[in-house]
Amino acid sequence: MTKVSWFSQPFPPEGASTAEGIRKQLGRPELDLLTILVRESAQNSWDARLPDRTDPVEYTIDMWTVSPARATAWRDLLSQDAPLNDHLPLRQSLSRPTIQVMAISDRGTSGLGGPTRADEAVAKDHDFVSFVRNIGEPRDTELGGGTYGFGKGIFYLVSKVGTILLHTRCKVDGGYETRLMGCALWKSYVANKSDGERRYTGRHWWGDTTGDVVEPLVGAEADAVAHRLGLRPFGDDETGTTIIVIDPLLEGRDSPAEAAGYLAEAIAWHLWPKMLESSNVRPAMRFSVTCNGVDYPAPDPRTTRPLNLFVVAYEAMEGNAGKDLYCLNPKKFLGRLGLVKRPAPALEATAASRMVDIENAVHHVCLMRPAELVVTYRPGPKPPSEYQHYAGVFRADPALDETYAKAEPPTHDAWNPQSLESPERTYVNTTFRRIDEALNALFNLGGVTRGDSAKVALGAASAKFASLVGGAWGTGGATDYSKPGDTQPTFRNPSPTPLGSSKGTAPDRTTRRRPRVEYVDAPYYGDRLGIPVLIQEFRLPVPGPQEVRIDLAVALAGPGGRETDPPLGAAMPSLLGWEDPGGSLHTTPSHVIEGGDGSTWRAIVRPARDTMTEIDIFTEAVQPS
Repeated sequence: MTKVSWFSQPFPPEGASTAEGIRKQLGRPELDLLTILVRESAQNSWDARLPDRTDPVEYTIDMWTVSPARATAWRDLLSQDAPLNDHLPLRQSLSRPTIQVMAISDRGTSGLGGPTRADEAVAKDHDFVSFVRNIGEPRDTELGGGTYGFGKGIFYLVSKVGTILLHTRCKVDGGYETRLMGCALWKSYVANKSDGERRYTGRHWWGDTTGDVVEPLVGAEADAVAHRLGLRPFGDDETGTTIIVIDPLLEGRDSPAEAAGYLAEAIAWHLWPKMLESSNVRPAMRFSVTCNGVDYPAPDPRTTRPLNLFVVAYEAMEGNAGKDLYCLNPKKFLGRLGLVKRPAPALEATAASRMVDIENAVHHVCLMRPAELVVTYRPGPKPPSEYQHYAGVFRADPALDETYAKAEPPTHDAWNPQSLESPERTYVNTTFRRIDEALNALFNLGGVTRGDSAKVALGAASAKFASLVGGAWGTGGATDYSKPGDTQPTFRNPSPTPLGSSKGTAPDRTTRRRPRVEYVDAPYYGDRLGIPVLIQEFRLPVPGPQEVRIDLAVALAGPGGRETDPPLGAAMPSLLGWEDPGGSLHTTPSHVIEGGDGSTWRAIVRPARDTMTEIDIFTEAVQPS
């Protein structure tokens, strides 16, 4: 007859790992525990996906307060022979008026199958033993996200009482088997027994204790107990795993609902490559977060700033715009890099973005291995303006997956080349160097530009233009263009011509002056006539009437450098008009302004998408009327 109770592990004569040692194997991560929980558990789920399944892996986090009708079962079942509160505070937690739990589930995965005892010699398919019994086993999933399984410790760390329930369904001997077991990690201790004091490792298991080793409840008995606890059941031919964290930490958040919202956002930041779908491609994984039955959807990375920029960089990496990175000595293909830059309003940082050190601007490259799980967001040089953003995605080549995996700490959130030997250290160091070289080139337009034109970062922008600006726009030309030795143009008789007309005027060469244009800061975004525009403010410091005109060009990356004539079907920047200090817009290609009074005028330009717009303003003195 089955006896369901707790078993506490005593130290065997040959020694064993303590609970404290296992809990500390994650080290001192920079990420918070809830974020690590998302990363590690989703990584485990991805590695456990069924090889012949075409549907996405289902990954769910559910938080709830155990109902009064179920609470009695929780207390009766899990308090049975539980360790004293000094050795494991589970009893204390279960005795509170409400019981809080968090369940992390996956479906479309293999479940934790294989033997249930660690002493059975099995070369592979030993997932149950790897999770429940052993510590630090190497991965057996090719190109999997995990390495040595230390990440399972996060489930215990997120529990205030270091206790979890494991509910899994797997294939065994051609059939299906449900397994249910409790596991706890707290701290080692010494207890008084009838035969004297005895040391315990601080590891505890809850299950069938009738044999010489505590075993999981299986089959119909596991299903019946899971039903009493109110756990989500498995379908007849469904496999997967649910890990229930008892009394979860909220990491300083005021309520489980707030924690659920944070978890949903963390999913988007750390798992967005698995969320991508298109008209003919389904996502690799589907994610769900609930709290007491209320859904907290993960943000869509394609429509959520600034994740959408990383999505564009990912697609660039996958396409013709991607760049192959190589190590030259020794020669080795490292992986693919995609980069994209966009001017956009400053970001509004969230708790999840701050966790990856992305605040008001994106200047990061997302690193990932072939499993396409985010390793980290590696910062690059900061743009000169918070309104200029760039994002990159680097995916390591499968042939070097083991190298990058070995460079990761237990939390898989960095690549540390110093932990490697040559040549592997060289490969990772060269990866960073090649990425930095690409980032430096990202802001170098190349080609030839006029010496009196400066490429400058975008100035202020308003969030209301984010939905209007559909492409990558930039600005140039924000310098004093007066040229020594060439600043005495002839007077002109002004004759403003409406925009679009080719009619000009003849010069009247009678008097010479030295007018110049003084730019006021960098161009910035604005809105005129319902159109998003670039605005360049300027002054004419030299007294006297002067005619201003503008020269607009497109600066493009590559050998061309600058375009003044549009390619077939392409747009070019255009002048909407000259705005005087009072706000009136003069829609002529040139305009006469009285200089020397210190007033600020504005050139209103409609830029072309996917270009850097170069703005040059010129002035000539005109004959006073």
